[in-house]
Amino acid sequence: MQFKDLKLVIVDEQHRFGVAQRQRLAEKGSPHFLAMTATPIPRTLALTAYGHHDLSVLLEKPGNRKVIATKVVSPRDRFTVERFIDHQIGEGRQVFVICPLITTSVAEGMEEVRSVEKERERLSKEFPRRRIAMLHGKLIPAEKEQIMRAFKDRRFDILVSTSVIEVGIDVPNATIICIEGSERFGLSQLHQFRGRTGRSDHQSHCFLFTSTPEQASSARLKAMEKHDSGFLLAEIDLKLRGPGELFGLRQSGIPESKLGMLLNPEIVVRARRAAEKFLATEKIG
Repeated sequence: MQFKDLKLVIVDEQHRFGVAQRQRLAEKGSPHFLAMTATPIPRTLALTAYGHHDLSVLLEKPGNRKVIATKVVSPRDRFTVERFIDHQIGEGRQVFVICPLITTSVAEGMEEVRSVEKERERLSKEFPRRRIAMLHGKLIPAEKEQIMRAFKDRRFDILVSTSVIEVGIDVPNATIICIEGSERFGLSQLHQFRGRTGRSDHQSHCFLFTSTPEQASSARLKAMEKHDSGFLLAEIDLKLRGPGELFGLRQSGIPESKLGMLLNPEIVVRARRAAEKFLATEKIG
């Protein structure tokens, strides 16, 4: 990309861009740089604490939107939840179903991971009276746009999709999202998926289906039940995954220096504020 005199760079959905991608933009003439996200990646949270980023937080929800009810669902509870979903569709609501794969994988350890194609086939049997569509990244743009328009116009009740609907999708009548194999997604991505619902004054629901009963007790997934704040989830993600390389390319993982202090973001932020206050006092003196 060539720019004559770039003054401002705005990166929306920051977590979807790599460190090198953002850095290349920031180097195009030393512009002001604004990164926006509902769920900051662990590396960003750490950089903010160290003073490399300033932070502005918007806490208000638009309109009369309600908190999205979130529930981790074990395989044994699937039948009960799907009966609830069918009732909600009968009330006029619509449903997103997210799968990690497009087609079923035969690779070792992937046998239980649900795919868009197989899940659509299964749901057609479980919900014979409902209209079901399928969406994934291998479709050409015109097909994807046509399917999304039809879903928004309520010509389908259920949309089975990969992560292509993670951002930029606004269907107020879709009040339920089911995430299959939820243990395979990061907290930031789960929070973004959940944000596809809750866009009207109807109560919305997010169901995090796990591949095994044991995964349903995961502390990481349980955090999704307890918190609807992207920043709180980012802090939990920081504690679980680490901040990655503050001056490298990895956006998660414990750095080689093993800065244990970063596992307590509150202490880091307080230390930063104390340092700023001290520096301000020194300048006055």
